[in-house]
Amino acid sequence: MSTIDRRQFLRRASLAAAATALSPTGSLIAASDVPNALVGRLYKTLKVGMIKGGSSLTERFKTAKAAGFMGVELNLPGDNVEEARKAITESGLVVDGSVCSSHWSIRHTSPDANTRAKALENLKQVLRDTRAVGGHSVLLVVGKGEDGPENEIWARSVENIAKAVPLAAEVGVQIVIENVWNQFLYDHNGGADQKADKFVKYVDEFRSPWVGMHFDIGNHWKYGSMGDWIRQLGHRVLKLDVKGFSRAQNKFTPIGEGDIDYADVRKALIEINFHGWLAAEVAGGDLAALTSVAQQMDKAFGL
Repeated sequence: MSTIDRRQFLRRASLAAAATALSPTGSLIAASDVPNALVGRLYKTLKVGMIKGGSSLTERFKTAKAAGFMGVELNLPGDNVEEARKAITESGLVVDGSVCSSHWSIRHTSPDANTRAKALENLKQVLRDTRAVGGHSVLLVVGKGEDGPENEIWARSVENIAKAVPLAAEVGVQIVIENVWNQFLYDHNGGADQKADKFVKYVDEFRSPWVGMHFDIGNHWKYGSMGDWIRQLGHRVLKLDVKGFSRAQNKFTPIGEGDIDYADVRKALIEINFHGWLAAEVAGGDLAALTSVAQQMDKAFGL
């Protein structure tokens, strides 16, 4: 065992011991009360578009790795698969997943059958391309509320996306649905007391472990408790996005700024036993800027 591996092992072992230790009163100490309880559970990644500068994808990957990230998410279709494979080899940075680049304009909720067919075709291609670069998830925005009454776009989008699930299982890549401001599955003009009930029901309609949530912690803080949404979604949370948000100012902020209750988010992630990728989705920049983003993530999540 190398010195680094030994240190990591001892650190995680000590955290595990602390998680089951007794308090002075004789009661068990919850894992969520242990400092740095998410170390070894969360792996930092980022959107490829956040990495600025560099004459090649390899250079951009090296920049992200130097900044402290363990992975990167591609935009597919769009990014060159062969170039990405080369960048992975030369940088040592993995592609943990991708974002379906066409999902806002070519939607699974569309009332037009030809548009839905194209959305399905795109999703299937992204699943294949993601597998080709070693990724294991495709972030998907399922559509927009403006495409029709909720019951109609709900049914048509589930029917369309479900056609890609057998391929997702075949290639081993999960379809992860992001909660976004798309006027669907929440009240866009509602208050901050909303629950995740509709997201739970929507994901469950697929009846498949290959469909879950790419839960964005910043996107819906405006509408509800992110800790409670994580608890409701439970095992359905397969990946995470993070950005800051201020309810007081009604705007997005850098990670760690604003008024998101990160302490409750951390506690909820421990409660649902989450292990996986945490993706930054902010402005990005050069090495210095990305290093700052990685440090903001470390601070917000106790990494």
